[in-house]
Amino acid sequence: MNKKRWFSALLIISVLAIAFFWGGDYQKSSTEIADGTTKTEDTSEITTSPNMVLQQDEEANRLEDTTTKESDSNASKPLTEELQKSEEIESDIESGKVNEVAKGTEKGPETEKVVEPDKPVVKVEESDMVVIKQPVKDTVPQLKAQESKKPTVSKSEVKVPNTEAKKDKYLTDPVPKGKPKPVEWQDATINKKEELTVTLSVSATTILNNMDTFNKDKLEVLPADGIIYKKQKVTFYEGESVFAVLLREMKKNKIHMEFSMTPIYNSNYIEGINNLYEFDCGELSGWMYKVNGWFPNYGSSRYVLKDGDVVDWVYTCDLGRDVGGDMGAGKQ
Repeated sequence: MNKKRWFSALLIISVLAIAFFWGGDYQKSSTEIADGTTKTEDTSEITTSPNMVLQQDEEANRLEDTTTKESDSNASKPLTEELQKSEEIESDIESGKVNEVAKGTEKGPETEKVVEPDKPVVKVEESDMVVIKQPVKDTVPQLKAQESKKPTVSKSEVKVPNTEAKKDKYLTDPVPKGKPKPVEWQDATINKKEELTVTLSVSATTILNNMDTFNKDKLEVLPADGIIYKKQKVTFYEGESVFAVLLREMKKNKIHMEFSMTPIYNSNYIEGINNLYEFDCGELSGWMYKVNGWFPNYGSSRYVLKDGDVVDWVYTCDLGRDVGGDMGAGKQ
């Protein structure tokens, strides 16, 4: 290739020399063109000197080498950076520099943020009476409304009582003073030699005052006066519970009754009597019981009767408020 280039250069020089001597020593002004060639003012002929050809070749080779080196360096740069990052991470792990989030604390470069633990879940106790569960969409707005009415109190002044410590293993709140404490049915001793008496009644008269929310498909099973089992004295055995007496009397009088055991509260849950079930008269409706005018805060399977007690099973349409109870008493 070098021989060919020199040969071409000599040939061009010869042509230029002949042209120079042939045309005389008069030199016309020229205009330099951007690619290294020259063009005379009165002709369109373009001439190129040998030195210019050599310089162009050398410049092209230099640009090609530079471009190749830059592309190689750019290609290897990301790989080098990735290797450096992986080595730095491994060294940080080995040296124990990696920050860990532990025990509810997040550490940042300049600040330390304490993550608050989950708020304690408020458990709603369910005794052996009717289980009334309001939908979450209805309960949450009520809680927010109550919170908005409370006066603002600083966190240092708030004292949260330890209510869980006061409950027994079946989530029963402390029994009011003077009222009988619950007795577990599996621990009760039944003395069939000792017959006692108790007054029993079953009523759904509250439905008559709430016919707008009552399930119309149940009209045929609702007594005209709302009385399902008239108040009367019945015999029971010493050690028997309210549930045991109700079950025996409903079977004896061929009155429908449906129930299920709730292990968490260790008591049977009354779902329906005489085909009248919970929620048949609104979402706050269901069966409750009271003994001597008091709505116990535990299930009927855990209430042991005494001679002369008066037991009333009543249907509520307003979570106990319409029958003299409240939200925390006599629930199942």
